Amino acid sequence: MRFSKEYDSAAKRWNVSLSGEVDAAYAEEMKRELLSMIEEKPADIMLDCALLSYLDSSGLGVLIGTLKKAKEKGNKVVIKNLKPHIGRIFAITKLDTLFSIEVSKG
Repeated sequence: MRFSKEYDSAAKRWNVSLSGEVDAAYAEEMKRELLSMIEEKPADIMLDCALLSYLDSSGLGVLIGTLKKAKEKGNKVVIKNLKPHIGRIFAITKLDTLFSIEVSKG
């Protein structure tokens, strides 16, 4: 897994890019990064998953925990560029009703 983050002061949000695989081996690292961002500067989080190839239940758990913490601070988590097979996981688990998911029209 690769994780990059940048705070966009104009949009008042964190832009995060996830790539590779998020599984049990990397979930704790991703959790630390996301929660530290929320503590450092509470803001909306835009997760770009264009380069994310795999996400398992531990990764989903981290995203749910991140959403909960963001909502406590009055912010939201938006997920964009999900690959179809990962998007299906969100649909099957009904997590697509909790998260704001931007669907690419191209």
